[in-house]
Amino acid sequence: MNSGIRKWRLSDAADLAAALSNKNILNNLRDGLPYPYTEKDGEEYICAMLSADENSIFSFAVTADDKVIGSASVSRQGNIHRRTGELGYYIAEKYWGNGIMTNAVKQICKYVFANSDIIRIYAEPFAYNAASCRVLEKAGFRYEGVLRSNAVKNGKILDMKMYALLKTEI
Repeated sequence: MNSGIRKWRLSDAADLAAALSNKNILNNLRDGLPYPYTEKDGEEYICAMLSADENSIFSFAVTADDKVIGSASVSRQGNIHRRTGELGYYIAEKYWGNGIMTNAVKQICKYVFANSDIIRIYAEPFAYNAASCRVLEKAGFRYEGVLRSNAVKNGKILDMKMYALLKTEI
């Protein structure tokens, strides 16, 4: 299977909707995504990413054999954190555990560091999400600590973990 990242295309909306219409994925993401996730939702997201400031939001489709199976993005932070980006990602459940997301995370980080002045990329997975933490570790991110009682998801107060990768570390 050939996997990687690429820029979004409007024709990706149906594949995006198929990947995101899964409670097991949504339970590991921040709130705000509709369920079920429709093709129209996908089109709106893709349009937003295609028209976003290319120096502030770096958003890519994660693909397997050119079919969209997920997403990876880095969002520039503001003010004193303006040279820091937050990483977010997900992959369709069918593709979990195959190293595809680790590969995508490595690729997007290399891209962001090479094409911007960002010097630090961080991610905050839920502490219980061992697979997401492992993706970050395998991609070279360093564990920096636990953010205690940092989120409320599905009515539960949850810890999150802080991971970061510096430009000098790749």
